[in-house]
Amino acid sequence: MTKAKRSSGPTRSRGLTATRRLVVKIGSALLVDEASGTIRRDWLDSLADDVARCRARGQEVLLVSSGAIALGRRHLMPERRSPKLEEKQAAAAAGQILLAHAYQESLARHGITVAQILLTLSDTEERRRHLNARNALQTLLRLGSVPVINENDTVATEEIRFGDNDRLAARVAQMVSADTLVLLSDIDGFYTTDPRRDPGATLIPEVTEITPEIEAMAGQARLGHSSGGMVTKLQAAKIALASGCRMAVTDGTCEHPLAALEEGARCTWFLPSSEPRSARKRWIAGSLNPMGVITVDDGALKALANGKSLLPAGVTAVEGTFERGDAVVVRDRRQREVAHGLSAYAAVDARRIMGHKSHEIETLLGYRGRDEMIHRDDLVLS
Repeated sequence: MTKAKRSSGPTRSRGLTATRRLVVKIGSALLVDEASGTIRRDWLDSLADDVARCRARGQEVLLVSSGAIALGRRHLMPERRSPKLEEKQAAAAAGQILLAHAYQESLARHGITVAQILLTLSDTEERRRHLNARNALQTLLRLGSVPVINENDTVATEEIRFGDNDRLAARVAQMVSADTLVLLSDIDGFYTTDPRRDPGATLIPEVTEITPEIEAMAGQARLGHSSGGMVTKLQAAKIALASGCRMAVTDGTCEHPLAALEEGARCTWFLPSSEPRSARKRWIAGSLNPMGVITVDDGALKALANGKSLLPAGVTAVEGTFERGDAVVVRDRRQREVAHGLSAYAAVDARRIMGHKSHEIETLLGYRGRDEMIHRDDLVLS
């Protein structure tokens, strides 16, 4: 195991110790030894020690853990080859048992009960299922358990998958109104360029806004067990910041990674600049699977920035197939994402009324719907 590196820049370790509810994401590359395909027991035990210490000072902890497919592959398919989708699903089924049992054994040393939760993208995108999952997680916390959460890879196909646990962890943090999200990675923070390729790359200690310049700095996902990368970590940061949740990216390869973070290990903190949105707004802002795209003109863009609703007159294009109430992305003429919202009209009707005044809606559709394409209460700026 590598030793934690100290950061010469500012840290937010006090934010970790002052956290009320903490979500920690663990990647496969940290948890599973690539050569043997088995759990790194010493590392997991050290993490469990960290979790026990957090709970001893009154903090609630949720773990979002990868590793099921990596564990199951070695047991079901000892030969090294790229598995098919159905083989990955089978590996997830076998590996999830091993994964849950490992967490149970490790945390049981501290008398801590573990609960397993498996989620798909649909479980967090559909409002009712989102609320059901949130209620289950909050009940487990109230009963003193540590939820261990993973994507339900056994039943998830590409169209209903997160595809990485960075965004899943951010959505869990959003669900339970967590104060802090920590992404334990094999890199010690967010850099100006990929430090593995550019020795001149500089660590950015704090980020308060995900600007186009910040997004341009993100590199590509590495090959191996992990399916994420800095791109998905930025997507996770967007969800977390919109929820008023601070997020840290830090090197988790050392033992006792949370203790190392508290003591000043190198990291990047993504810090929210405003208060959390309402639960409904957080859900809209965090939508990862919008059903369509609505493009607006400059006048509508200005109105949205001033807190107004989106009217049909300001819409210049409608893409996708969606129904009334579905999540959509709003873009400007240059195709930059400016908002997420819930459409008051199905795509077929939205195309009929786009560019028209609200008083023309009844004539165009044969019924009088809402005056707005997206009401401001159903709209969140990006």
